[in-house]
Amino acid sequence: MLSVRVVPRAARAGLAGTREDALLVRLNAAPVDGAANSELIEVLSDALGVPRRAVSIAVGERSRRKTILIRGLSADEVASRIT
Repeated sequence: MLSVRVVPRAARAGLAGTREDALLVRLNAAPVDGAANSELIEVLSDALGVPRRAVSIAVGERSRRKTILIRGLSADEVASRIT
C-alpha cells in the first residue's frame, strides 16, 4: 500500500517528492471521466517497473489523496524504486 497525493492538470507528469507524508504525483490529465486515475496508474507503473495491472487504487478514486495497492513488490522495494 502506498499513500499518494495527486496534482491534476500539472505542466509535467511524474513523481515530485512528498507532501503530507504521501508521495506527490503530478499529472497532465484533468480529473474528468477517470483520465487522471488512468494516468496515475501509468505513471506509477512506469516509475516502479511493474505492469499496469499490478497497480490499483484501493481508496480515494474521487479524491486527491489516494491509497494505491501495488502487487508483486514489497514495501522496501517500492521505497527504493521511488527514491
